[in-house]
Amino acid sequence: MHIILNKTSMVPIYEQLIDQIKNEIISGGLAENEALPSVRALSGELRISSLTVKKAYDRLEEEGFVVTVHGKGTYVAAADRDTAIEARRKAAEDELSAAIGKAAGLGLSKDEIREIVEIILEDY
Repeated sequence: MHIILNKTSMVPIYEQLIDQIKNEIISGGLAENEALPSVRALSGELRISSLTVKKAYDRLEEEGFVVTVHGKGTYVAAADRDTAIEARRKAAEDELSAAIGKAAGLGLSKDEIREIVEIILEDY
């Protein structure tokens, strides 16, 4: 698992950690039942507080991405196919929404944004 944190970002470190772990799970980089690094190991590797890692792991567990077995560790939750597809879809929607918001903020009309999307889709 490769995590890159931006300590000067306005996004809290635990949220950056959550987002990157979610992306790894959604993309298949972390497989079902795969162990995540221990809180202590990851905090040491990233040079952040173990409480920050624990908070991120707790949030991931609340959202159903991981399962913690006390005394054993934290593992990627076994997810059914529909849940994984929905998570990928939600991630794509969030990214598109941010891009469209940025384009609208730059003054582009809905038609101009649609035209740009159509041009981009032609490459896929």
